[in-house]
Amino acid sequence: MMKKLGILSSAAVVTLSACVNPEGVGGNATSRPLNPVPENVRAIAAPYQDLSDVQINASDGCFVYRHQGPVEATYLPLRNRAGQPICTKRS
Repeated sequence: MMKKLGILSSAAVVTLSACVNPEGVGGNATSRPLNPVPENVRAIAAPYQDLSDVQINASDGCFVYRHQGPVEATYLPLRNRAGQPICTKRS
């Protein structure tokens, strides 16, 4: 009986931990939506990214865009044509 209880409680912890949103992931309450996206950011952004929903991640100051995957939508770093993330200047 004790072994079953241990297995059930371990399974519950693993299951519930999947519901936690990791700190700093785009789409959280600390991100600031950007509308419209500044023209200079549009000019350097790689063409494969959807610029209709862009935010600035408050934890690192970098731009993120909403990517709609086959299963879910998530915010990914906005990158320039060379593949580097586009970030704001730190003050």
